[in-house]
Amino acid sequence: MRLSRRATVAGASASLLFGGAAAAPERVVSLNPCLDSILVRVAQRSQIAALSHFARDPNASNVAEEAKSLPFTYESAEEIVGLRPTLVLTSLHTSLATHHMLERLGVRVELFNVPDRVEASLDDIRRIASLLGRQAQGEHLIGQINQALTLAAPPAGEVLIPALIFQPNGFAAGEDTLPDEMLKRCGFQNVASRYGVRKWGNVGLEALLANPPAILLSGRSSATGGTWAERLLRHPALLALKGRMKVADFPERLLYCGGPTLMETADTLARARRAFHAGRL
Repeated sequence: MRLSRRATVAGASASLLFGGAAAAPERVVSLNPCLDSILVRVAQRSQIAALSHFARDPNASNVAEEAKSLPFTYESAEEIVGLRPTLVLTSLHTSLATHHMLERLGVRVELFNVPDRVEASLDDIRRIASLLGRQAQGEHLIGQINQALTLAAPPAGEVLIPALIFQPNGFAAGEDTLPDEMLKRCGFQNVASRYGVRKWGNVGLEALLANPPAILLSGRSSATGGTWAERLLRHPALLALKGRMKVADFPERLLYCGGPTLMETADTLARARRAFHAGRL
């Protein structure tokens, strides 16, 4: 989704012609883990000047392995400028001070919103691919995502499973969010609204006890600590839910990002749906 507010000041190299358009940026910096994943999948490696500091964290990024060999920043304007970028990809969560400083220094900045629809996320891929002069790679990635969504769709007529995405501290995704659309595409009925959650909100333990969903999609708190919901479900008050509510893994890194992350999200939800219907949860 493109925002109306975006910087269009470019460095000297961006004024050159490249195939009838502005030259493809040679040094691109991403300041957001969701944008990191698109950049890694679409750009030439030589174009990537740095990723966000979240990129190497497997709990926040789905390109953590690839990011190990790529530079990263902590979003300070000083270190970004030191990389001599020709393009910086930012989001609404990027530090405003950094954003404004880069603009004042004449660094080209492109601002992205958090997509709340699959199509908006695919538009972000097209936009980044176009900025990089890598349109073919962008369309190839979009094709892969669409194939993953098709494979994850439930059979015609299959009953939707009442589900709740339940992250640490009871954080849940409600209607009109990207996770909500993914739930529906993959055979689930998002029941966050029954707990008073609209777009985003928290579900209390008491509310969960009073009216549990058929399946709880829980987040991992760490690579070694198991899922947060697994520890929560050891709470004595929740023992009564055994047999009434199933639990499946839904890593927290899938909650906010679209782009290539949609492929992992689709596969995760499809496996949870199949396991539920097969009685394996």
